[in-house]
Amino acid sequence: MPTGTVKWFNNAKGYGFILADEGGEDLFAHYSAISMDGYKTLKAGQAVSFEITKGDKGLHAVNITAPENAAQSASHNTTAVPA
Repeated sequence: MPTGTVKWFNNAKGYGFILADEGGEDLFAHYSAISMDGYKTLKAGQAVSFEITKGDKGLHAVNITAPENAAQSASHNTTAVPA
């Protein structure tokens, strides 16, 4: 299963883009394609795995999941980012 990193995700609009680790074009990511419990969202910089399908306007990431260790690391990250 391919892996990548979330480039950005807009919660209000319910979509964003993922950069695949193997390169290529950005992959469209819709909230309905996220496979997780609770509120379906992604965070910029988050490591994810997914499947790729071809959509009308380009490639889409589907069955998007966050590896367990990446999800735990992200939840424990308390580093402040300077403005």
